[in-house]
Amino acid sequence: MTVTTTMPQLRPPTHRVERRAVLWWSLQSLVFAGPILIGLIIAYVLWDAARPWLIVPLIGVAVVLLVGVFVQPWWRYAVHRWEDTDQAVYALTGWLVREWRVAPLSRIQTVDAVRGPLEQMLGLATLRVTTASSSGSIDIGGLDKDVAAEAAERLTTIAQLTPGDAT
Repeated sequence: MTVTTTMPQLRPPTHRVERRAVLWWSLQSLVFAGPILIGLIIAYVLWDAARPWLIVPLIGVAVVLLVGVFVQPWWRYAVHRWEDTDQAVYALTGWLVREWRVAPLSRIQTVDAVRGPLEQMLGLATLRVTTASSSGSIDIGGLDKDVAAEAAERLTTIAQLTPGDAT
């Protein structure tokens, strides 16, 4: 008797993240780069002697903030995909550097639904699948909080039933 096992294949995942993730990524950019831009503007206005050398960083941070608020979130939304099956978890992430990851269920050690303050405000969550890989966990951000919780529960149940030692 021959036993055949199907290995998960690297393929594009089918599910998009929530559209609200665009706002989440925009707000993250504002939270991190906004205070730096405000500080530079205040320094530029109040510190006459520093104006000639403050203009370059001020413009640079303004460009980074504009890209982070208006370009990067939409680009990420176009790229990010995820899927969970009875064999594996698939994730495609990134915007400048794209990362395709597949985690066979036999390698899963923990599954969590993580919600930061901005995610809580928007009803979103990040599904974190930790495996026995040196590459670290697979983080699928921008999911609806209920979808992430259901996926975490489903993956945990399937991983417990899947033979293997997750190492």
